[in-house]
Amino acid sequence: MATKKSPAKKKVATKVVKKAPAKKAVKKVAPKKVAAKKTVKKVVKKLAAKKVAPKKVASKKPVAKKVSKKVVKKSSAKTPKVDQYGLEQDDEFYGLYFAKSTKKGLVEVKPCTFTLMYWWKGLLGYPDMIEISKGSNTAMLQFESTFGGGDSGETELTEKDVLDIDHIIEVDEDEMMVSLYSYVPIPVPENLIGALGLAILNINPETRYGSLELCTTENEEGNTEHFLRYRVASYLRGIKSGKVEAIESMVTNGSEFFGLALDAMCVNKSIKKWLLS
Repeated sequence: MATKKSPAKKKVATKVVKKAPAKKAVKKVAPKKVAAKKTVKKVVKKLAAKKVAPKKVASKKPVAKKVSKKVVKKSSAKTPKVDQYGLEQDDEFYGLYFAKSTKKGLVEVKPCTFTLMYWWKGLLGYPDMIEISKGSNTAMLQFESTFGGGDSGETELTEKDVLDIDHIIEVDEDEMMVSLYSYVPIPVPENLIGALGLAILNINPETRYGSLELCTTENEEGNTEHFLRYRVASYLRGIKSGKVEAIESMVTNGSEFFGLALDAMCVNKSIKKWLLS
């Protein structure tokens, strides 16, 4: 792993201030006495002219001042109306209530979950597999896809080399965030962790969308396993129109960039062998 050297600290230039040599006392020549007298006379005359006889001021009782109240005018701009989900009046889902029937009864479907559901069922036509939590504040969709290599032209993978990829899309209604996680479903061998970590460090700066990660977890036997995954997230808060398109764009672009990253990694033949195992 390449590390950047910390830049050398710049020396701060110190300014040497020399004390100025002590000035020699210079004797002042006293002005002539005549000139001094004339000056004094002029000053006295001016002061005498300014003298005014003091006037008697009758004392008045202090009058209490009236405190004027400022009238604050309310701004003419009206606060936009919001619905039960905090959506403003010009939002595409404003004021709508969604629910779906499950084995446990009727479950509320909040705006971000409904957006995911509309993309998955309405646009792609797949059956509803979205799991909604109690309280409907979170939701999750799991699905699989296949990846064929060879797009970049600079890889050991070819179009005949097909990989299975697992995807998880998570919804957080409180944050109004939708996250995509794409996994290679087979664990990374211990002897490949170093090479894979180096490949991630080299590829991530070139990835314009999302990032690659090594994810560590424990399996059912309690053993530690490492998985390669790609992660990206989209905030739907503030999107008044086009939430479904935002999810579609996230998944489409995410899949493309993850595929390009896998292509680039397979320049290392050991990584290619692992991916196709």
